[in-house]
Amino acid sequence: MMGRRFRKFIGQIVNRTLFLQMVALLASLWLVFAAAMFLVERGVEGSAIRSYGDALYWGIAALSTAGIADSPATGASKLIGGAWIIIGSVLFFGIIVSTVTAYFMRPVQRPSDQIIESIEQSLEELDQLSIEELDLLKETVDTLIEHVEHIKSRRQ
Repeated sequence: MMGRRFRKFIGQIVNRTLFLQMVALLASLWLVFAAAMFLVERGVEGSAIRSYGDALYWGIAALSTAGIADSPATGASKLIGGAWIIIGSVLFFGIIVSTVTAYFMRPVQRPSDQIIESIEQSLEELDQLSIEELDLLKETVDTLIEHVEHIKSRRQ
């Protein structure tokens, strides 16, 4: 039961927020800034960044605010590093805040969203119904469709 709740929680985060898109953006920017840092620092005497792997590590260390990232050696790399720290931090913490906010604002969702969610949950249990229950469900859905069509025709 706990596994199902956790999957539902993750599903709601994925479906109702921009979490995955924002994480993908953050990862893409990390790769881009690490590449820029590597290109600018490559071959500079005294630079701790001698490979793309070093630059990737630098990007994580700089973003983590742990203070363990080596200081860039050139002015251009300091500018790149500063931009990465600001953009990456805003994006990282923004992802956390927006996801938590969206999740806890969920109870104020529209009633139609609640109805759809309830129907989706019920649809997952269709294979447990008997033929008679499925026939009754079909009749109910047909009646619902007729009712919706009637409402639409009155509004037009």
